[in-house]
Amino acid sequence: MGRGYTIFDTAIGRCGIAWGEAGVVSVYLPEAREIETRRRLFQLYRDTREMRPSEEIEAAIKGIAAILRGRNSDLSGVTLDMTGIPAFAQRVYQFVQTIPHGETRIYDEVASALHAPGAAYSVAQALQRNPFMIIVPCHRVLEAGHYADRISPNGGSISKRRLLSIEGARVSMSKTLFDVLLPVESSRPQP
Repeated sequence: MGRGYTIFDTAIGRCGIAWGEAGVVSVYLPEAREIETRRRLFQLYRDTREMRPSEEIEAAIKGIAAILRGRNSDLSGVTLDMTGIPAFAQRVYQFVQTIPHGETRIYDEVASALHAPGAAYSVAQALQRNPFMIIVPCHRVLEAGHYADRISPNGGSISKRRLLSIEGARVSMSKTLFDVLLPVESSRPQP
């Protein structure tokens, strides 16, 4: 059968999904133009061809589209092809799938939940490489301070802030130059 893909409509634009015999291999949020989303897909999976999705993939598409309309949808039953994904990243993805719609966690909380305190950087790296956008809702994991930072390369032109806004989650404003350069605590003694 080989790998297949399809491009589908959502409230934020045309997304892509690729799959193989072992399950979903990747989900792509829209770029500014559909051709750019297709180009990104082909850069990773040159052997993929456009085809009609199976019932399971169609259910995943409907769930993704519902979430991108601001509705809650359970995607835990979608089979993900984790071939080639490191064991720690798989654990991160499995945990992140349990974060409820409209809620967020920070990287440290995910690391602690995985009994890997101090592994916040590794959690961030795993989520930055997340090929299963929305199914593994990496947008629900934020920097300390609940800042919405970068999204994975499959995020297209969509930001974490926008995805969280669609879900109704509260997010801190982006960091300013002052947040980066100045310490959070005052160094002056308090009277």
